[in-house]
This record gives sequence, C-alpha cells and structure tokens, in this order.
Amino acid sequence: MKDTMILKDGTTIELEAGASLGNIMVNAEDRAAMVETWEKLTAENLKEVTIKNGAGVVAGTYVDLVLVSETSKIEADGIVKTSYHLREKTDQEKEMEALKESQEVQDGAISDLGAVTSALAEQIEGGEE
Repeated sequence: MKDTMILKDGTTIELEAGASLGNIMVNAEDRAAMVETWEKLTAENLKEVTIKNGAGVVAGTYVDLVLVSETSKIEADGIVKTSYHLREKTDQEKEMEALKESQEVQDGAISDLGAVTSALAEQIEGGEE
C-alpha cells in the first residue's frame, strides 16, 4: 500500500515513494485526473492535512499549509507525474488572516450599529410629528 495524504474534506491522495511536505509526488493516469487532484488542494482543504505511511500509520499532521507550486511531467505512457510543493504558513501570514477575520467582524458590527441607529432615528422623527 502507498503512503497517503488526507485533506480536510476527507479526500485521500496516494503518494509516490520519497514524498516529503516540500515535494508531494503524485502520479495521475491522465491530465484530467491530475487537474482533479490539483483542484482539491484548496486553502480550505490545506487547513488540516494528515500523511499516513503505507501501513496506515500517521506519519505527520499539519495545519495551515500553502500550495507554493506544482510541476508536472507527462510520461510516454500518458501518466502525469506531479510534484506539489507545500509549506506551512508563516506566523506573519497567520497574523494577517486573523486581522482580516477581526476586521470582518468589526465591519459587520458597524453595519448593524448603523442599521439600528437609522431605525431609532426614524422612530424618533415619527414620534415628533
């Protein structure tokens, strides 16, 4: 049995021998299969990744990975050999994401406050007539 990489959504990808986080090696039967695998490597799916060895034992668990690049080569038999280069997010990238999430919450709160203020102003104006 081959080593596998399990993504957050449960997708299991078979790995070729010698794969490492910076060089995830995958063989696909054709271009369409290669693209299907590539499309699974989304930011959401790379938030939680587990690597298991051929015996099914967890060899590594990673969070917050980034797909840096991919390189593919089509063999004479049509097999597409692809190397996906992954890395863990830097502390700075994690801080920026947290800041963006915080800003979205603040923007929502400000919008809600504006709606309430407008409703109150309408009630006050309606009561003065």
